[in-house]
Amino acid sequence: MNISAALAVTTITAAAPAAWDLDPAHSSAQFKVRHLMISHVRGTLGEVKGTVWIDEADVTRSRVEVTIDARGIETKDAKRDEHLRSADFLDVANHPNITFKSKSVKAAAGGGLQVVGDLAIRGITRSVVLEVDPLPTGVKDPWGNQKRGATARTKISRKAWGLTWNMAIEAGGVAVGDEVGIELEVELAKRK
Repeated sequence: MNISAALAVTTITAAAPAAWDLDPAHSSAQFKVRHLMISHVRGTLGEVKGTVWIDEADVTRSRVEVTIDARGIETKDAKRDEHLRSADFLDVANHPNITFKSKSVKAAAGGGLQVVGDLAIRGITRSVVLEVDPLPTGVKDPWGNQKRGATARTKISRKAWGLTWNMAIEAGGVAVGDEVGIELEVELAKRK
């Protein structure tokens, strides 16, 4: 290997995005959806895990891969939770995970990020845009691990993923709204 090839390899290696693994114990995925056209039902999904590769010098080289356990859905109502796990909604027996894999990352106004990626729910994959709050700088935890947090939001039409179950209500409208607000709150640990 000649000197210029060695320098090129060294430069590429040095410039590689840093891997940050999601800490499932300190990460969560929440959602909210209209109920009876008058209020919102809020809930959480199960374990959130994955990796974010952050390139501080060129944010467009960053990427995200996340897996969420759909079986862990919880809305504080056991009967509703079972219905959400059924084939009427998430069909967790056949599709236990929800996944997100980024296709592009770019800087957004106010220091945040826009992450475009593929969201897969019940075997259907659609493109979504995650609006990510500005990333705080990292801190060291008491055990010497480098940590940082991230918050991301999006809204989806549940029908686009085949979540079409509904029921008409007497006063007009439906029992479950179409738009679902999603928020991810994650803690990241820099991979050693």
